[in-house]
Amino acid sequence: MKSLTVTAIAALLASTLSTSAADLRLSHQWSENDVRHKVAKIVADEVAAANVDLEIKIFPTQSLFKAREQYTPLSRGQLDMTVLPLSYAGGQQPAYNLTLMPGLVKNHDHAARLNESPFMEAIEEKMAEDDVMVLVHGYLAGGFAGKDKCITSPDDMGGLQTRAAGKAFEQMLAGAGASIASMSSSEIYNAMQTGVLDAANTSSSSFVSYRIYEQVSCYTPAGDFALWFMYQPLLINKSTFDGLTAEQQQALMDGAAKAEAFYLDEAKKEDAASRETFEKAGVEIADMSQEDFDAWRALATETSYKAFVDETPDGQMLLDLALSVE
Repeated sequence: MKSLTVTAIAALLASTLSTSAADLRLSHQWSENDVRHKVAKIVADEVAAANVDLEIKIFPTQSLFKAREQYTPLSRGQLDMTVLPLSYAGGQQPAYNLTLMPGLVKNHDHAARLNESPFMEAIEEKMAEDDVMVLVHGYLAGGFAGKDKCITSPDDMGGLQTRAAGKAFEQMLAGAGASIASMSSSEIYNAMQTGVLDAANTSSSSFVSYRIYEQVSCYTPAGDFALWFMYQPLLINKSTFDGLTAEQQQALMDGAAKAEAFYLDEAKKEDAASRETFEKAGVEIADMSQEDFDAWRALATETSYKAFVDETPDGQMLLDLALSVE
């Protein structure tokens, strides 16, 4: 048998690499029942249906990378796609901490406007520096729960031992006179039960999945106004995307558009479902008013926002861009 020439071997390798590039690996930390997995699956299914010789293989439940260890491999091209809270990468890009900042987002429709704003363009420029780009924008919301009282304004937090979701929220709640107990959402139930916590702040879905309604007397859900919004997009390595054919790129973008509409709708449903669950459990519901929201934002300006600006290059410019979105 005639041996392959160097040129033929190079062509064969190029062909093999091209074929393997058509299989994209997508990692995330959640179960297959979670809305963020469903967002990823919509994109994967739409790409498969487009028949463009591209397959997205999803690795849920931290089966490929740990929750907080996905952004770096994504930026290095060792991972093709991920769904993750962008603030997890705040250590690499401090600007990302603005995507989990109290009072920047009022409600889901406001979040959707932020996604289309110069603020998000600035965040995406930071991602591009890391060879990362957004396919699907999405925010999830959360609220407060009190063991013995309702929490709607900063005046309600004085003297309480509370758990906050994220550093910026800890700074703000400490500014309201609360003592902070840092722990994961999964630990809230036992901490409430044993008297370690008087109050907690987390996502709507976590309040339900961890059955916090069994331990509290009052719940402040995300509604017309909420403080806790966390940006959790579906990202792709930019070089990987650029290396795809025009048809493959279009299939990804079409799937992403469908997934983004689903994400926004489901995020609103999760908030409504948490309200209903707590009501059925006999927990009092307390809605945040515009006045409450404004009081929290004023406090955040003196605490969380100030710390962000002090710690972040271009921090004031980025904060102003976010605050300018009505």
